[in-house]
Amino acid sequence: MGVVTAARGWIGTPYVHGASVRGGGTDCLGLIRGVWREVLGREPEAAPLYTPDWSEPQGDEALWRAAARLMRPAPASLRPGQVLLFRMRERGVAKHLGILSEASGRPRFVHAYSGRGVVETSLSEPWARRVAARFDYPTED
Repeated sequence: MGVVTAARGWIGTPYVHGASVRGGGTDCLGLIRGVWREVLGREPEAAPLYTPDWSEPQGDEALWRAAARLMRPAPASLRPGQVLLFRMRERGVAKHLGILSEASGRPRFVHAYSGRGVVETSLSEPWARRVAARFDYPTED
């Protein structure tokens, strides 16, 4: 199964902080973890417990470091299946994730969003300017 197909299979899953169960509940990190399990198998490491404001008080780019350690840097061009890391506030830590589902025409991404659950959203200009980094799952070409 491909990354985009797997990600779209999570659409409609309710938002539940710290969870990673397709159809049951997930947050943005849980979506990335769940797609990893579906496409690659066992997760490479357990996710630590985290609060909704994790890393913010310290200004720690913990999520970025973990993504860089476990995934590959994405090429310069947008490609479906890339993991997008977002900085939700200017000068804030990057702490939201999504999966690019369409790259040409009107780019779109799948993400778990508080109050909405897992949705597919347009990568509109406000979202695009929040992208801090892009990664590929280890086996995606």
